[in-house]
Amino acid sequence: MEAEKERTGRTPKKGRKRRRVPNKLVGASEVMRDRWDLEERQQPEAKKACLSTILLSDTREITHGQLCELLKYAVLGKSSVPKPSWCQLFHQNHLNNVVVVILQGMSQLHFYRFYLEFGLLRKAFRHKFCLPPPSSDFLADIIGLQKKQIIGDLPKGMEGSLPSSSSEVSINLQNDPIVKKYGSKKVSLTRCLLTKEEMKTYHFPLQGFPDCENFVPIKCCGSITNNSPLFGLDCEMCLTSKGRELTRISLVAEGGCCVMDELVKPDNKIVDYLTSFSGITKKILNPVTTKLKDVQRQLKALLPPNAVLVGHSLDLDLRALKMIHPYVIDTSLLYVREQGRRFKLKFLAKVILGKDIQCPDRFGHDATEDARTALELARYFLKYGPKKIAELNLEALASHQELEAAGLEPRNTAEVVQQLNTSVLECLDSVGQKLLFLTREADATELSSSKNCQTIKCLSNKEVLEQARVEVPLFTFSIVQFSLEPFPPNLSEEMSKRMKIKWMEMSTVYAGPFSKNCNLRALNRLFESFGPVLSVTLTLESHQPHLCIQYEVLEGAQLAIESLDGSLVEGTCIKVQRPVTELTLDCDILVNELEQDSENRGTIYLSGVSETFKEHLLQQSSLFLGLEALILPKDLKNGKQKNYCFLRFKTFGSAHRALGILTGKNWKLKGRHALTPRHLHSWLRGLPPESRPPGLRVIPPPSEQEAVQMLNLDHPKIAAWRWGRKIGKLYHSLCSGTLCLILLPGTESTHGSLSGLGLMGIKDEEESNILN
Repeated sequence: MEAEKERTGRTPKKGRKRRRVPNKLVGASEVMRDRWDLEERQQPEAKKACLSTILLSDTREITHGQLCELLKYAVLGKSSVPKPSWCQLFHQNHLNNVVVVILQGMSQLHFYRFYLEFGLLRKAFRHKFCLPPPSSDFLADIIGLQKKQIIGDLPKGMEGSLPSSSSEVSINLQNDPIVKKYGSKKVSLTRCLLTKEEMKTYHFPLQGFPDCENFVPIKCCGSITNNSPLFGLDCEMCLTSKGRELTRISLVAEGGCCVMDELVKPDNKIVDYLTSFSGITKKILNPVTTKLKDVQRQLKALLPPNAVLVGHSLDLDLRALKMIHPYVIDTSLLYVREQGRRFKLKFLAKVILGKDIQCPDRFGHDATEDARTALELARYFLKYGPKKIAELNLEALASHQELEAAGLEPRNTAEVVQQLNTSVLECLDSVGQKLLFLTREADATELSSSKNCQTIKCLSNKEVLEQARVEVPLFTFSIVQFSLEPFPPNLSEEMSKRMKIKWMEMSTVYAGPFSKNCNLRALNRLFESFGPVLSVTLTLESHQPHLCIQYEVLEGAQLAIESLDGSLVEGTCIKVQRPVTELTLDCDILVNELEQDSENRGTIYLSGVSETFKEHLLQQSSLFLGLEALILPKDLKNGKQKNYCFLRFKTFGSAHRALGILTGKNWKLKGRHALTPRHLHSWLRGLPPESRPPGLRVIPPPSEQEAVQMLNLDHPKIAAWRWGRKIGKLYHSLCSGTLCLILLPGTESTHGSLSGLGLMGIKDEEESNILN
């Protein structure tokens, strides 16, 4: 990032606007360092609370416990509790209030089925995320009223880095994720091996997968027993013009002896040696002549037929080696962590083995040391069993390190656990505040009887709204709960099916007419250039042939319509349009509103990206000011990167300028502004599959009486519109700097569960002006 020439030694003249130093945003695997947009830099340097959700996973499902993390941090800040693991809240001390609005009986299905009716919700809240189906007590879960977990003594390996507990306490082992997976008794070696399904889930290279065609299988004709030999493996990589490639491999046998330690010269031009991680430099690698094929041959010769490979995130090592091995133990998955997260090798080495690795004063990682450590961790697991490891309470120790990194020093283990399991009520009590809880009298929960909770029970939802507009501004933290009658199960099931069909039809286009001698292969390539295609069908029902193209993403279909409708293709003027059905009649309005959705405003969609696109983007990052995140979707089956991506920018202006550059003559990509929030893709995949082919469907018209009944005030669409307005009134009554969360918890029924949806944002003056 270019240095900002701010410090001139002069006192700024009156009226001169100072540039803002950018915050550092740390994201998931595809998140890049943020660059503020030019117009952002020109604003006065006034601190205000702001949110970033670029840490969210691809599925964007946030657990109730993770919601509780955010709420506690919003109350106390980093001085007392760890930062939330899934989002970033900057300048927490500039928050004025926290308001949580719960719409009981509503789910993500309701929001997208009546998307056009929820005007304010989609325009005011930039951050949206999925919620799992509701638990038995949703409210208790999100504010941390569940039973406190108590942990035992600390492991000896942590002496000196974490204070020991002064009292003997017990632990509920049944809730530990390691015990949940493996049980409490010692396990055999074969039980620790990843299954084929697990290897597929975690993107290990497997035979028969499209992206593993040139991978070399390690001989594995022997049968695996509990006496099979273990080998620790670790690889270091660099960044080349073709992606990550191997630069070093270390293999350690069970006794700790290193049987292979080789430097490897990549086949392609090196862009970045990644020296801070690998320890490899240009000087070290220059004289090396060993190639990937040489180490593949050597590894095959060294390993016996029944060898078990052990490593930490071993899938990356095997992909760097371009080799396939079916018998593996991955210590990042063996030591199971909550919510799908993984413990770092350095942390496990310290806690379990009592040894320090990857020390900051060393020059990069030592591959032999890492391979040996992974091997020792596997042996420890086999020797002592899951129960012993669960007693260490790794989650509490990892969270302690987060507290320590934030400048905190809890006095003992009990204090660590107390801080981790503190409820929102206790957080408020510690700063002399009370929680305001507004609900209908019929829906009061155990929260109502809590001593630090000011509960106002109302007779109706209307009264809840009226009281909320008066009382909420007076409290630091408020929960406003509305209770809606859930849709009948049969209606929810029908709505799910229709939503799936509607999205499929919106993502489908018909193109034609074409000549009977048209080049189908060339036409396929043309339509694939706009986005990933699920199917292409030649339709012969018309006088001249037409193509039916179903895209994986809505953006691909829309881009094809905008680019090709009315254009000359193979000498014929063609029309590109969506199928006309009762579900797509308002499609143009819906597409326009999706583009104006606050979450999509700063995001662009690009098609035709190659595997090296990320590296090229990094090299020319100075062109793309305000870039927050690069989202590269992967194939769920083989883990291979797809040929489209999303770029998220801080402002619409930055996104629009970047779109012009990336679709210009130098980059030659196709793209447009995004239409679909990230969480929407995973939710649609979870809806029940439908086989209805896209196209016109003739349905019998309803009787006059049925039509009138559909238009009365009890119709769900009318109810959604009315609730959208009610929430809007409450939102407008909030003061600037209020963190507001709208939670649709989801529903449970005998017909199945519906996942929930969360929307959040911080209300400030700029946002209020835009809405007005």
